[in-house]
Amino acid sequence: MMLDAAIHSKKQKKLLPIKKQSSTNLCGLCRGTKFLCGKSRCPVLVKFHSRDKVTPLIDDVKLAGSSPPSVFVGRFGYPKVSIGPMIPPIMGDTSLIDTPELWLDKSIDDIVDFRSMLIRGKYTVDVNDVENSSKIVNFTRELALSKNSVFAEAIFEKKPYGKIAFYDEVQPHGPSAPLKFFDISNPKYEQHIEKAFYDTDLKARNAVLDLYKGGVEISKIQKAFSVGAFGINKYRRFVPTRWSITAVDSSIGENLMENTKTYPWINEFRIYYHNQFDNRWIILMTPSEWQYELIEAWYPNTTWNPYGSSISIFNSYEFYEGRTTYAEIGGCYYAARLAVNELLNQERRQAGVVIMREAHPGYIMPIGVWNVRESVRKALKQPCQKFNTLHESLVHISEKMDIPLQRWIKNSAVLKNQLYQKKLEDF
Repeated sequence: MMLDAAIHSKKQKKLLPIKKQSSTNLCGLCRGTKFLCGKSRCPVLVKFHSRDKVTPLIDDVKLAGSSPPSVFVGRFGYPKVSIGPMIPPIMGDTSLIDTPELWLDKSIDDIVDFRSMLIRGKYTVDVNDVENSSKIVNFTRELALSKNSVFAEAIFEKKPYGKIAFYDEVQPHGPSAPLKFFDISNPKYEQHIEKAFYDTDLKARNAVLDLYKGGVEISKIQKAFSVGAFGINKYRRFVPTRWSITAVDSSIGENLMENTKTYPWINEFRIYYHNQFDNRWIILMTPSEWQYELIEAWYPNTTWNPYGSSISIFNSYEFYEGRTTYAEIGGCYYAARLAVNELLNQERRQAGVVIMREAHPGYIMPIGVWNVRESVRKALKQPCQKFNTLHESLVHISEKMDIPLQRWIKNSAVLKNQLYQKKLEDF
């Protein structure tokens, strides 16, 4: 009865009606004053103010600064791709600028500032040519292997230029330009990564897992993976940053998941909750065999629903046997899967997991897939609410989320399976 009331209640919160905009040129009409896009703040102005701070510091073809360390491997033109360092025009310990594991207590403005300071140098190379003798290639790889900030000098073919680029799969970065010269001073390798780099008989997947178990931050593993630092020597390749992030998340998550499936079930229904960057997160865990689903609900005027008149909901899922195709939602699916399996492995327990994400208009721009992994991690560190039944759990969810419960169920494969699929114990 409680569940039916939650699903069909006429007292549910009303969603703000937003008129559909047929024009994609709202920015010119609005100019940051009328909020015609429906967002609570103007993302164009946020980017502009951030870029305005750094522009005077890069008004030259020469650049010197301390790289966090940070590198980037592009994907356009594959298998010919642009690789190179990312260097801020400041000295000292800049590690925070490219350590997303430390960003959850920062604002979106802070993160935009961090990323706009990273000036990207570009050098074209074939992904198979990891033994390239170019100093630019070698120094870029050394940056990716480094533990701490590294002093770097660069000369570009022209002054760095370009807007701050934002993607949901990778962290945004600032202006860029082709490299003519690049040099670094006294890099100190992260010892675990260095060991994996010199072990040319160690498979890349095993290297990633060993580093993770050794306590190396995932963001550092991803950088080294992207510059071809791991794997059997003849199979080493440069990997576009976007792909390397998902490859590392997926490999670690799969390994943890193998253990999860061997553990006894949890004894109760759990709900974890977290609200960050105007993203509401619910993680529902149920006492069952492993099954997993990520459901994302994007409000109108958010990144993946910019001109819609209603909420767009997407989901990807797997049951005990796992998936055989790439998740429709993309890298976020694997980042969140990694995070929930971390907790289940720590507790040596197995569960069914449904993650629900409401992305509201205050989430004015994508800031990277790291946001999903770290937000789910943070949610799972909070005390959970425990319930005896799935119905009680769903009633609690209906009180936490704005979207009506029936829409979550309608768009969920795992919830429908748990609610309506007959089990052996039912007979």
